[in-house]
Amino acid sequence: MSVSLTHTFQKKHEGRRGFRQQRTYDYLYDPVYTLSADVDHARENFRAQASMDRVRKVPEFNSMFSNLPHHPRFTLRLEATEPVPVFIDRRWRGLAEQKRQALQQLTGVVSQMHRPNHTDVTGMDRWKFFKCPLIPFAQQIPPDVVFALPKSDLLSASDGDEKRSPTPFQRSVGVQTDYRESETQTDPFTPDYAVHPGTAPPELLTLATLTWGRGLPAGLAEVEMIERARMKRAWEATLPPLNDLSQLDKRRRMMEEMERKEWAFREKEIEKLQEARLTLLVQLLRQREEKQEEVKMDRLDVSFSQHQQEKEAQIKKIRNDYIISMRKLLAKRRNVEGNLKRRDIIKDYSDYGFQTYAPRSRIGQIPDRNSNRNVVKSHFLSTYEGLLELEAGLSPSVMEPQIKVPRPKVTKGFITRSARRELELMKTHQALREEKGRVVEKKPLRFLFKREKPAPRPPTPAVEDPPEGDEERELAVIFLQKVLRGRSTQNQVFEGKEKRLELIQELRTTHALQKEEQNKKEAEKQVTLALQRQRDTQSETIESYISGLSGGVIVDMLDFLSKELLRLQEERRIHAFSLLAERDRRIREAEETGRRQIEERRRREEDEIFKQVVKMHQDTVDMYLEDVILGCINQTADAQAREEVHRKAEELNNVTYAMEETSLKRSWQNSSTDSSFLRSRRLLSEKEFGEVNLQII
Repeated sequence: MSVSLTHTFQKKHEGRRGFRQQRTYDYLYDPVYTLSADVDHARENFRAQASMDRVRKVPEFNSMFSNLPHHPRFTLRLEATEPVPVFIDRRWRGLAEQKRQALQQLTGVVSQMHRPNHTDVTGMDRWKFFKCPLIPFAQQIPPDVVFALPKSDLLSASDGDEKRSPTPFQRSVGVQTDYRESETQTDPFTPDYAVHPGTAPPELLTLATLTWGRGLPAGLAEVEMIERARMKRAWEATLPPLNDLSQLDKRRRMMEEMERKEWAFREKEIEKLQEARLTLLVQLLRQREEKQEEVKMDRLDVSFSQHQQEKEAQIKKIRNDYIISMRKLLAKRRNVEGNLKRRDIIKDYSDYGFQTYAPRSRIGQIPDRNSNRNVVKSHFLSTYEGLLELEAGLSPSVMEPQIKVPRPKVTKGFITRSARRELELMKTHQALREEKGRVVEKKPLRFLFKREKPAPRPPTPAVEDPPEGDEERELAVIFLQKVLRGRSTQNQVFEGKEKRLELIQELRTTHALQKEEQNKKEAEKQVTLALQRQRDTQSETIESYISGLSGGVIVDMLDFLSKELLRLQEERRIHAFSLLAERDRRIREAEETGRRQIEERRRREEDEIFKQVVKMHQDTVDMYLEDVILGCINQTADAQAREEVHRKAEELNNVTYAMEETSLKRSWQNSSTDSSFLRSRRLLSEKEFGEVNLQII
């Protein structure tokens, strides 16, 4: 049994993000979407019609970049096209269902809804067949260990639903299955713990540093470590206290002794570790040497096997050559005289050991490749000791030969088919041999026949003898031809001599022996050299003049051509520069035009913005001035009204005081009672006058 637990972690800022549970027109398209009554269908229809899906923002071109409320950037417009096609039924689907149920009830058909549903255990209903895992609490907890409380305050849970975290859309549920995968096994879980203040930590907490794979499960080394820790705690309990000054030396000696013991134990551990490393190193070296030896032996085996294969191949080749040469020698020995014999086909096909029936493997034909499977391989037949053992196991009757004389077969006129076929073949062969050895005799002609004579040869043509004058003329013509041929040959020789005259003269000068001829030759030589020098000087002067004239002409022509070439190159370069300048000018004009248009549009926008801002400022100033003027008018009117009221009140007071004084003078002689009455009357009149003034104000 294994327990697998799936956790779903919710990302930040996704707790409040909802999702659409349904689409706008699911109540029309989705066959699973069910509405309980016609009222719900009407509510969904109204909600779909009032949704914002059909509202589109249409930008206004004139005020596309405006932020003013009275010049909006876009307007909201409702799409005129209906998103639901005409052929979709907008009525409530429950009416059709009610009609169908009514017809089924009238016709007596049992509804399919009352039939038991099929449960898919391995499909959509698989979750119904799982249960929560039963995790046993088998961990031993000491009584003085209390697990740490969660970080959140326990009292905050009763504050209400306002502080509760939002419920996620998914929850993780543990599932217990009968399958387990070793790769998913993790380290055992250890909960947090806390120790009560004032209590000693339990001994179990000393093993808190051990984890799975590093000390757990515990072995002999861990048990020894635990025992040493217990001994050290017992030794620490026997140490004198620090506040006792009289036992400080004893405490120091005990601690030094314990330190020496720990150092000795540590040295032993280091020695053990070094010995273990040395043994491991020796083992690794031995393994490496063994591997190297194995590799060497493998290489030697491979090379030995290769040499053996080459040796066997050479021996096999030598044996094959020997067999072929011996076969050739035997064939030559059979036919020493070198007579050629024809093939006897009948004899070959009558012999069942011939190549036709049993082809030879050396030619390349192997009739039965799997014949070695039927070969009996036994030590009784392959070894001499086995043969002796086999002979010892046989009965003596088998070892003693018994020869019986065969009786001649007596046939009663019946011949087998094979014998009859052999007789027919022998007769046919004998007839063929007789036919070949028969000599054909020449027979005389039985009938005479006429021999035709050959055609006679035509007569030999004869030439008439020429007359005497013609023969002489012909001889003269022949002589003339010889003379002409000799003359032509003489002319050819003379022409050749004229052509090689200088060579002939040179030969003559070299072979001349007389002084006179040598002097003549020397004089002729000097004359020839003088003429040659004169001719050379004349030719040099002429050539110098011609070369000077031609050089001047050529120089002028080359100068003209080079200048024309430079002019053409400069002209082409200037033309290219002009084209580039024209293109740059057009590009700059286009850019300047675009910038000018952008600047003008921006200027118009800024002018419009400035006008709107100035207008708004002017309206604000006008409203402010209007408010100031109205306030001043109200204050001035109030002040004037107050002054007028005070002035009227003073005048009325003066008149009243004058009238009262005259009345007092007249009634001064009255009694004291009358004076008190007048005093009260005066006070009453002042009070009434004050109320009148307040009413006026």
